[in-house]
Amino acid sequence: MTGLFHVESGHGDPVVLVHAIGCDHRMWDCLAAALAPRYRVIRVDVRGHGRSPVPDGEYSLEALAGDVLAVLDGAGIGKAHWVGLSMGGMIGQAFAIHHPDRLGRLVLANTTSSYGPDGPKTWEARMKAVREGGMAAIADLVMQRYFSDDFRASHPEAVAKVKERVLTTPANGYLSCCAAIRDLDFTRDLSSIRARTLVIAGGHDAGTPVAMSQAIVDRIPGAQLAVMADAAHLSAVEKPGAFNALVQDFLAAP
Repeated sequence: MTGLFHVESGHGDPVVLVHAIGCDHRMWDCLAAALAPRYRVIRVDVRGHGRSPVPDGEYSLEALAGDVLAVLDGAGIGKAHWVGLSMGGMIGQAFAIHHPDRLGRLVLANTTSSYGPDGPKTWEARMKAVREGGMAAIADLVMQRYFSDDFRASHPEAVAKVKERVLTTPANGYLSCCAAIRDLDFTRDLSSIRARTLVIAGGHDAGTPVAMSQAIVDRIPGAQLAVMADAAHLSAVEKPGAFNALVQDFLAAP
């Protein structure tokens, strides 16, 4: 596969930002602007999304982590901090487990290490809906998961922008990433992660509730948990000021 599309800004210690499924590097516009004065920010479009290639076949989280490793190699970056939300956090776990010497600090937001025994059925159902009806079949449901009721009512333009990105995500790429998430099962491996880790949860996140974040914190030695009480799943978009402050304080802490 040819390399991921990525955008760089700023100078300093490298920070990789990895987005949620159905989004692209623009999900991080606000955080990237906040970090750029102090950090070299690398925003990627995950395989199957945005302007990155859409190879055939199902993907794995390990392969998606390898794609980001290739970006770092190409940029001559030995070690980078990682901020990943939802799928980006799942790929971050794979990166931390398989490439620990390439990782600085780790931020895992609105994510999980496992969906439990019923997880595969849930993701297969979503894949079936997309196969039969395209991205339009799930777009409204995704918006209900990504944002709280209050945010959808008060920020319709922001919601519409994210919905449009979901609708324009290549269906094949989305399906292939769904397969990677369907097979997620890192819980037993989390104890091997030695990176300093912050886990961010949303109090209104129905897709990856606080208990899933707590399960990660319980298994990664020394991990910290921050709960954004009023945020749903796409917390970096719904509450950018609070999210950015959490990330900036964590990366800058001695």
